[in-house]
Amino acid sequence: MKQLVAYITAGYPDTGFTVDLALSLGENGVDTLELGVPFSDPVADGPVIEEANGRSLAQGFRFADLLTISETIAPRIDTLWMGYFNPFYQYGMEKLLQRAEMIGVNGLIIPDLPYEEATAYAPLFERHNLANISFVAPTDGDARIATITADARKFIYLVAYAGITGSGQSEDLSGVLASIKRHTQTPVYVGFGVNEKTAREKVQGADGVIVGSAIVSVLLDDTLNATQKIAKCCEITRNIKSLIND
Repeated sequence: MKQLVAYITAGYPDTGFTVDLALSLGENGVDTLELGVPFSDPVADGPVIEEANGRSLAQGFRFADLLTISETIAPRIDTLWMGYFNPFYQYGMEKLLQRAEMIGVNGLIIPDLPYEEATAYAPLFERHNLANISFVAPTDGDARIATITADARKFIYLVAYAGITGSGQSEDLSGVLASIKRHTQTPVYVGFGVNEKTAREKVQGADGVIVGSAIVSVLLDDTLNATQKIAKCCEITRNIKSLIND
């Protein structure tokens, strides 16, 4: 069974909605929830997720809200925190990972923390039994892939193209997938540009997909009420889960 990871922006439109959406997604095909931490400069994200980040922050999102949401959802759905390094660093990595372990969060995804810098925190992640998700890009050579994947835990995040999330570009990933599979048995999930139209193609040779902008765009649709937004997001995830396992 190929896996589905769903990204949502924490705190938008509010924390209660985030909890309801997360738990509903867990009942509608989502295996792992990527809970996004709003940040003012989300460099790897496209305009959809950037807009959701901005709205959440404008409405008063605080880091404490992430903890409150996670305390409710982490016992019920496999949860990862996706965020940029600055907020995590400001909170304090030791305190952060200790709190994550206590809550039941299973790992972090930090797109702006390069592999070389991440190695300094590897013992801390190990101590708290948390995964620091490894990124591989189509531009990485075989030697670098071997290095990055050597100690990868939970899954490897394969960026589907060089760019930002949600832009819908396409690249042939067969070569990089083959390289990853030569070096590790850790599952490989493809992210960036995954939606109902692309999921079946993007999952070829991989173990799962990561969906973000397709879901967050629904959250930004002000013509829908909260119930309608959750229903539409769940329809998307059910469809994608079916498509990748067809």
